[in-house]
Amino acid sequence: MRAALLGLTGLCVLSVAPAMADPVRLVALGDSLTQGYGLPEGEGFVPVLQEWLRAQGADVTVINAGVSGDTTAGGLARMDWTLAEPVDAMIVALGGNDLLRGLNPSTSRDNLDGILARLDQEGIPALLVGLPAPGNYGPEFKTAFEAMYVDLAEKYDVPLYPDFLRPLSEKAEAGMSFRDLMQDDNIHPNAQGVALIVAALGPDVLRLVQSATSAEN
Repeated sequence: MRAALLGLTGLCVLSVAPAMADPVRLVALGDSLTQGYGLPEGEGFVPVLQEWLRAQGADVTVINAGVSGDTTAGGLARMDWTLAEPVDAMIVALGGNDLLRGLNPSTSRDNLDGILARLDQEGIPALLVGLPAPGNYGPEFKTAFEAMYVDLAEKYDVPLYPDFLRPLSEKAEAGMSFRDLMQDDNIHPNAQGVALIVAALGPDVLRLVQSATSAEN
């Protein structure tokens, strides 16, 4: 009888014990900067970010949805595929290839609007990550391109990190060379550059993960 009671007690304890929550599934939607172009496995943005977040105590799995060469249009076109698996939060880091191709900022805005609208509809928290436009496209282009991130972040009430390459940009603004942080193509950051980018962006992403965790609970 005692053994039976102990067994029953054990079953009761198991039945009321909370289930272990799954890690937050954080998707990084972007282009070659997100994908880790030119870097060995483990040194790209996504694995370094995941390591950084876990070191801060976050229970998170970062999914690499970066496609080299992708524009905002490409990101929008693959939203169904990206959301085919469960997604708890998303980093939206697109626009670099729109810049390189000199695409009309109004078109880029519409594409990002479509991505954020879909996430809003699905109830998925997001972090919008932008890039500053160079001055060689003219002041009107620069103003329109940079404003789209600000306006869309406000429209969908999502946090904005305005410059994916902030550590490199800050060196340039200070009149310093950032060549030591770049690969030979002078477009993509090397491993050292990625580490600095993650250290700068990481706190904003950590808040996103925490908000997704709170939403789950």
